[in-house]
Amino acid sequence: MYRVKKFDDLKGLRDFSNQLLQNHLALYQGYVKNTNQLAAHLIHLVKLGKADTMEYAEMKRRFGWEFNGMRLHELYFENLTKRPVPLRKESPLYEKVWQEFGDYSTWERGFRSVGGMRGIGWVVLTRDPETGRLFNVWLDEHDAGFLVGSTPLLVMDVFEHAYLQEFGMNRTAYVQAFMRAIAWPVVERRFEAALPPPRPATAVIKRRAS
Repeated sequence: MYRVKKFDDLKGLRDFSNQLLQNHLALYQGYVKNTNQLAAHLIHLVKLGKADTMEYAEMKRRFGWEFNGMRLHELYFENLTKRPVPLRKESPLYEKVWQEFGDYSTWERGFRSVGGMRGIGWVVLTRDPETGRLFNVWLDEHDAGFLVGSTPLLVMDVFEHAYLQEFGMNRTAYVQAFMRAIAWPVVERRFEAALPPPRPATAVIKRRAS
């Protein structure tokens, strides 16, 4: 059973009205509810011997949409804050951004440009665990476009419900407001949690001369 997470601390967020946040959180709560209902009903259909029906197939396809919608919204709200601080220059994430993109400003321009692409969806800074590389990824839908196995570090919602009420059709202003409200300590912790554990130092055993 998935439970709705509370994000009351976001009330009073700069550039985002409480009404916008309230509406957005209500939408998120719907994803949690639908995820739980679908998960339970899919099991019910299997028990009834109806796993080969069209109803089961369509619900199974829908499950990824609801589940990812729930989880992406949680990541989005978690990486927002009323008291933003810049990405620490001494942090491992900052060093990795420089390694991948040449400098921070180049990464930021790329992230913003993905957010300005036509269409609705998500923008995600994600880490590939196989190579450690960072990518700014566009997701057309909750369940389409994500890099399999990668770790989402920074998530920005660019569905119209995230900004239309407050910013109208000016998505650029919304992206700018989002960039001013990033909880970088949260993003840094996600990155560091995704790093492989350090290898233990090899013990050197000195043999006594016989």
